[in-house]
Amino acid sequence: MSRNPPSQAAEIVREYGPFDGSPTVHGVTHDGQRVWAAIGPRMVAFDPASGDTVQRIEQVCDAGTAFDGKHLYQIAEARIEKIDPATGQVLASIPAPGKGMDSGLTWAEGTLWVGQYRDRKIFQIDPDTGAVLRTIESNRFVTGVTWVDGEFWHGTWEGEESELRRIDPTDGTVLQRLQMPAGTGVSGLESDGGELFYCGGGGSGKVRAVRRPKARHAA
Repeated sequence: MSRNPPSQAAEIVREYGPFDGSPTVHGVTHDGQRVWAAIGPRMVAFDPASGDTVQRIEQVCDAGTAFDGKHLYQIAEARIEKIDPATGQVLASIPAPGKGMDSGLTWAEGTLWVGQYRDRKIFQIDPDTGAVLRTIESNRFVTGVTWVDGEFWHGTWEGEESELRRIDPTDGTVLQRLQMPAGTGVSGLESDGGELFYCGGGGSGKVRAVRRPKARHAA
């Protein structure tokens, strides 16, 4: 693994929560309009403009959350559930690759990407079968994962230090690092497809919006 590039300070632009009195946020995703947060016994959707909770789904949710443009995906213990966001109905279930040790979850390229916290790995898996298609190694604990504009980012959280890291998806090389303030953890991670990341705050019970830096490879 190559040396890490210098970090820059993450710019937190807004905080949301805690939600429904829950002390923890596990996963987060964005459905194009609302932000979803997995808070343990249920999933909550909130309006990022007002911060108001607009929907709840009673669903065990102890790790990452994803959205494929139509359905939600939620890690629940050793499974990944495919959920109809309108009704909350579980439509399908596949085994999670970490067998209960999974962390982040995101959707890209027609597949699911699953973070492995202590194993320091990210798996690309088939959303219908759970079969592992690719494995990416990291040199830090992996929490949330997200793709945006061809960039692959993941969260890290070790001790009192957390970062958002852009990596090369072919070999895991770290390309860019955003350092969160000391004591500010990152559990889930998702992009809104634009200028913001939404970061689950673990035991703070909060979701934090962090400004996405302009792509360094842009002209």
